[in-house]
Amino acid sequence: MRHQTREAQQAREAKLDALHAKLTESVGTLVSGDDWRRALEFSAKFRSRSFNNTMLIYLQHYEAFQAGRVPSATPTYVAGFRQWQTLGRQVMKGQSGYGILAPVTARFASRTPNNAESWRRLGRGERAQPCETIRTKLVGLRAAYVWDVAQTDGDPIPEPPAPTLLSGQAPLGLWEGLAAQVETHGFTLKQVPDAAAIGGANGITNFSTHEVCVRRDMDEAAQVKTLAHELGHVMLHSPEARTGDNAAARDAALHRGIAEVEAESVALMIGAAHGLDTSAYTIPYVSSWASSVAGSDPVGVIQATAERVRNTAVRVLDQLDTTQVGDGDPPGLDRTTPTRTAPERGARPTVEPQVVAL
Repeated sequence: MRHQTREAQQAREAKLDALHAKLTESVGTLVSGDDWRRALEFSAKFRSRSFNNTMLIYLQHYEAFQAGRVPSATPTYVAGFRQWQTLGRQVMKGQSGYGILAPVTARFASRTPNNAESWRRLGRGERAQPCETIRTKLVGLRAAYVWDVAQTDGDPIPEPPAPTLLSGQAPLGLWEGLAAQVETHGFTLKQVPDAAAIGGANGITNFSTHEVCVRRDMDEAAQVKTLAHELGHVMLHSPEARTGDNAAARDAALHRGIAEVEAESVALMIGAAHGLDTSAYTIPYVSSWASSVAGSDPVGVIQATAERVRNTAVRVLDQLDTTQVGDGDPPGLDRTTPTRTAPERGARPTVEPQVVAL
């Protein structure tokens, strides 16, 4: 039995090693502005998943396309085997799933949740004590598999409405939604006549005066893209980030190039999620700033930055009441699985909601 357990563990580790190698390969190709733009545009359409898993899905689907197993080079919707079954579809015979990195979680309980040392891990089937708080934490990764809709057949997928834009127009309600978020962060939004009013820039974020300025002599699309860029600065690049615990945030605060790439990338993802044409966006050469972070591997810097960009863009998009493109999940799929804990006699345990992006 012990021998079988060791073999199973080795098999799991081999799968994870293979996925990490594939991930490094895919992220390592992001060495130009166009590569970065395409990766983020794709990530915007699959924003329900982590940047790492987005890249894994993209690469493996393209390999499936080259092998003739799927009709298109770009995936549309992806889900797990049983998730497709809940939507009345089945994975077709001979179709291999795309390996992704799935979280392994465990339950922890504490009577004094503010004390980091007080948390104890609950065993399988173990119940929490009365008045304890239960928290789910990430303890590792495992290999999991998803399939594109092109690899399945069955009931049709209902298509939600997609945003439609004319040249130069901004997505309906996007300016108002972004402006509200800027103000929520404690900044005053001002529209200035032209670039000369703000030193030749399209927009500027001033952390000293807590002002965001955007020039109004551009078309609507350019104005809303600039506002999204400045909101990215507001959320990611405060002076406090220089001394914070997050290494990626410190790097961005200390390296102007990284900060500009992050802000423009947030704007790109927000625009792409609304069908806004991003072909004219100017994104600096990725390898130049990634390589400039002393003591860091460029691939690691790209991954950390991309995940920060994705998380920020998703936070913005989740607060917008606008029509957006899909997020990579099939319409109608409910990915939330509530965790139930049997109550003890007396006071019930408190369960803290936890969300882990795959």
